[in-house]
Amino acid sequence: MKRISTLVVVAALVGLGVWGYFYAQSRGASPKYRTVRVERGPLTAAVSSTGNLNAVFDAALIAQSLGFATPLVFGAIGGMFSERSGVVNIGLEGMMLTGAFFAVLGADKLGNWALGIVCAVIAGGLMALIHAFVSIHLRADQIVSGTAINFLALGVTGYFFIQVYGDQGVPGSISQVPDVNIPGASHLGAVGQIFGHLNLMIWFTFAMLILSYIVMFRTPIGLRIRSVGEHPRAADTVGISVYGVRYASVIVSGMLAALGGAYLSIGFVGSFNENMTAGRGFIGLAALIFGNWRPFGAFAAALLFGFSTALAFRLGQPWGNAAVLFQALPYVLTLIAVAGVIGRSIPPAASGRPYRKQ
Repeated sequence: MKRISTLVVVAALVGLGVWGYFYAQSRGASPKYRTVRVERGPLTAAVSSTGNLNAVFDAALIAQSLGFATPLVFGAIGGMFSERSGVVNIGLEGMMLTGAFFAVLGADKLGNWALGIVCAVIAGGLMALIHAFVSIHLRADQIVSGTAINFLALGVTGYFFIQVYGDQGVPGSISQVPDVNIPGASHLGAVGQIFGHLNLMIWFTFAMLILSYIVMFRTPIGLRIRSVGEHPRAADTVGISVYGVRYASVIVSGMLAALGGAYLSIGFVGSFNENMTAGRGFIGLAALIFGNWRPFGAFAAALLFGFSTALAFRLGQPWGNAAVLFQALPYVLTLIAVAGVIGRSIPPAASGRPYRKQ
């Protein structure tokens, strides 16, 4: 009976998402409104190239790499909290997409980018709560549940995007997360070019890396999360609430992934278009695996992804479509890492295994 109810819930989530997606397609806005990109800050890639390597590999390329890596870092750190507690979160992509839409909606309707971020965090947390309920309480297959969340987010955001903005698209005057302009950065040479004009959320990413490491590996909270992800039965025996820790960890995971989506929509683009995350949640999960489920390892992997994307933009004009091959490099390295060629990538022992309290 439990298995049948689980399948019904997952099927309902997928069905609702698919219906919303096709509804958005049938009522969709004109492509000219749904592909708008307002390039700003460190993500502004110089597509033209002079053919000189010095013009390609410069300080601005590193700044652009940081910008491209930022949403991946949010997704990877969010995935770390979930998977360290024993719950695989394939739904990071959907939670990130949800955060991207509701950040735009909040910033537009409430007139403040900070309130937009709050809306994104709440929406991402609610999506994560659904995943947590299906995975922990109903003990469904966590991969299937996460996939259903991705479909649900795609349909819900597409539906509400059409309902709220219709053919007109998102207004171009919404409040956006500002850049942090360091005084005197022009006199700091390459360091000033890299760090002088980064978006505020990129700086927040640096702080989040340090904080997440301290919480996970230097506090009793982190010890509880890791114990639940490694040996939930032993944790339960000593009085740790396995369900409570996992619920909290998955919800935090969704909130962090939503921050990555908020950065995309109101930190970089200044707008929203359907499926704008374009697989970044999955890439963040790959970065987490590559980084061996640790914050700084995941950041290094995300930076590699960001660098390859920025480099592909730089080399786009002289090399054409061949430059896209650079974006495949991190995926190849991830496969090598998972295969154990450059150090074994071992997930938490109880990751993906539903726990039944006795």
